[in-house]
Amino acid sequence: MVLVAVFGVALLVAVLLSGFAARTVLSTSFLFLVGGALVSDGFLGLIHITPDSEIVAVTADLALFAVLFTDGMHVSFPALRRAWRNPARALGLGMPLAFVFMALTTRYLVGLDWTTSFLVGAVLAPTDPVFASAIVGRKEVPARLRQLLNVESGINDGLALPVVLLLIVAAGPTAGGHTGATASAIGTDLALGLALGVVLPLLVTGLVRFRLLGAEPKLQPLLPLATGVILYAACHLTHANPYLAAFSAGAVLASVSPESKDAFEPLGEALAELAKFAALLVFGALLTPTLFGNLSWGGYVAVVLAIVLIRPASLLLSLIGTKFDRREKLAAAWFGPKGFASVVYGLLVLQSGIPQAEQAYTLIAVCIAFSIIAHSSTDVPVARMFRVNDLVGIPDAAHDEPKDIPHPNGAGHART
Repeated sequence: MVLVAVFGVALLVAVLLSGFAARTVLSTSFLFLVGGALVSDGFLGLIHITPDSEIVAVTADLALFAVLFTDGMHVSFPALRRAWRNPARALGLGMPLAFVFMALTTRYLVGLDWTTSFLVGAVLAPTDPVFASAIVGRKEVPARLRQLLNVESGINDGLALPVVLLLIVAAGPTAGGHTGATASAIGTDLALGLALGVVLPLLVTGLVRFRLLGAEPKLQPLLPLATGVILYAACHLTHANPYLAAFSAGAVLASVSPESKDAFEPLGEALAELAKFAALLVFGALLTPTLFGNLSWGGYVAVVLAIVLIRPASLLLSLIGTKFDRREKLAAAWFGPKGFASVVYGLLVLQSGIPQAEQAYTLIAVCIAFSIIAHSSTDVPVARMFRVNDLVGIPDAAHDEPKDIPHPNGAGHART
């Protein structure tokens, strides 16, 4: 109950400061992260959470699922068909480059073995839709840049998961239930997640269209919510990939039932924010002085390089030859935040029992913490860099792009 009280206080403070945060580098994400750290065993000792606590995995898993489900609803298939090349470049070239560069950095600066180094690279390669939404939720940012970041962050979590699981198996004897994992089994889980994400929304939409069925207006927002709850449970019962299922289900539901998407949007965004804040508070409680003290100087150098060099260089290389202008490329390169996907995958590494699991998790956790602070506090300056264009009458670079790409946070621009 202490954790609930702490969450309530943190939520109240975040709401009261949200107006100020929307105009400054302060972010509500940072408030929850710091709040969790302050009440943890490392400081005030009000709550007692360890990396193997069930609440850590559950909150991170729920937050990632909720955000991917709502983000999927903002994918415009017509717009994506017209402008798929840029996201494909980021996913097909930028992400693998970041994976390899991070693995090499981990191997030579931290001293982990090759397999574990590549495992760290796989965990930290995907960008996070939760924190990327802080920039793609701003209309002053060009539409094609918002689309690139939104699609990239929504899909790369599912692409990284099979690599993470395979490398856990390759790293050594496991104790986390992955000993039976094979490439075919992982592929089956991904395929099943995609199938559930497509079939379930189509089934629900079909039921609504029966003459005797249908939701009255005040209950219509609960229809996508019920779909998401059933999907989440079905994925965990069948071991399907819940993240790929969530993103695909949101996209399909929005495509076949736009009225459901519009009705659910305010509720969905609020629920996703709550799940995100809860997960940030819990993750912050893991950020104790002991955790930071266990990371070597080489590890800290690797963390800084991951944020300021590896992601930016990887994406810039992938965008060579595109029509993005210099500012758009720099913004896309900078906004490669690490977040809940990496938290979930990092916990899989910690619980796997591989020889260097603790060292790998420490590096991953510190990198995520630094990334959350860096990226959640820089979306306002980056967005203002584009807003200057409108003020001086310079044409927006996005004018040649589709206009029907909605931003992932609906009509609001809450500073997260």
